[in-house]
Amino acid sequence: MNFNYLIGLMIWGLLTSCAGLASKPYDYSAFEAANPKSILIIPPLNQSIEVNAPYIFLSTISRVVAEKGYYVFPVAVIDNYFKQNGLPTSVEMNAIKIEKLIEHLNPDAIMYVTINQWGQKFEVVQSRAVVNADIKLIESRTGALIWSGSTYATQASGYASDSLLEMILGAMIGQMINNGNANTKALSYQANAATIKNGYNGLPNGPYVPVDPQIIP
Repeated sequence: MNFNYLIGLMIWGLLTSCAGLASKPYDYSAFEAANPKSILIIPPLNQSIEVNAPYIFLSTISRVVAEKGYYVFPVAVIDNYFKQNGLPTSVEMNAIKIEKLIEHLNPDAIMYVTINQWGQKFEVVQSRAVVNADIKLIESRTGALIWSGSTYATQASGYASDSLLEMILGAMIGQMINNGNANTKALSYQANAATIKNGYNGLPNGPYVPVDPQIIP
């Protein structure tokens, strides 16, 4: 057999097998069995250095989940409730036993978030905003994982110039300007929408999904 033909056949097989893995449908059987209508979003664990990241992220993910048709417990009220009951940090909030959450709040499902990256990163001739987080949805009744996803979005900003020095200075200025989370809220919403609303393994529509008035007969 021709050697080049054999190599080509092996590469084709590898590519088609990878494509098959990438297109494998998400298993929603556990989610469908749970059939959640209300979701309690716990304030995110923050692995980044940006102290404001959890609350900016929380405001955007709660909006996206509500837009998918679920009742979302008011995140500001829940955060205040936990703090008033002696749980001032997100680490302590994420450690609450599910049984306690059921006893006091009784959600159908609980969403846990870990923020991995957040904010501006300086990269020589440009600065780059990054939002990256992992999400888990747990059925409160059984404690089973019924859905999970990872959000990621990035946006580069720089200064177009023929001078390397000017490009570096432009990137540094862009980083300083954006360090105040000027664009991370929009980026956070974009990341959550891409994963929860539009991803191949996105969250299924809930019972309260808004109806488009344009398609009503």
